[in-house]
Amino acid sequence: MAMAAAWFLVLVVTGLGLARAGPVATAKPASTGRGCDIGKFKSLPPTEWKALKKAKDALENSLKILSCSFCLFPRNWELTQLQVWERPVALEAELALTLKVLETMADLSLRNILDQPLHMLHYIHSKLQACISPPPIAGPRPSGRLYHWLHRLQKAPKKVSQNCLESTVTFNLFRLLTRDLNCVARGDLCI
Repeated sequence: MAMAAAWFLVLVVTGLGLARAGPVATAKPASTGRGCDIGKFKSLPPTEWKALKKAKDALENSLKILSCSFCLFPRNWELTQLQVWERPVALEAELALTLKVLETMADLSLRNILDQPLHMLHYIHSKLQACISPPPIAGPRPSGRLYHWLHRLQKAPKKVSQNCLESTVTFNLFRLLTRDLNCVARGDLCI
């Protein structure tokens, strides 16, 4: 009887210790919302990349200016600097601005080339929106980095010319779809 009580106590203490250890990283991205299936965007199909490359080349050829002094997407900006639950929020804002700018660029001469990439970006955006949940009531608060980034994206259309926005968004497109989208798709495994 004493031996059974001792084993029971060992199991309870071990269980409490494991419960306090915190979450263990899983191979699946954090699913924060209903219908959240962002994990499938760890890599895009080759046909999408081909259409995207063709569109990016056409956009670069149509740009009136190739660079501007305003750096909307700094090179040192990494989603890994944010808390895991903040990353989809930042990516969603980045993608929303990208869509807005690209849609204004989609004039008649670029419409055929941009149709497939815009459709893909809208699809990713809709799936990403399903993954965004409100910030936790208890626990971590949004970081100052997230607030700064969202504020910067929101103010950009008012601060810089349309040509500058077009240039910045075009040159950031591959980073958005390779590094940022992949990081959000990997969830807590993106470090």
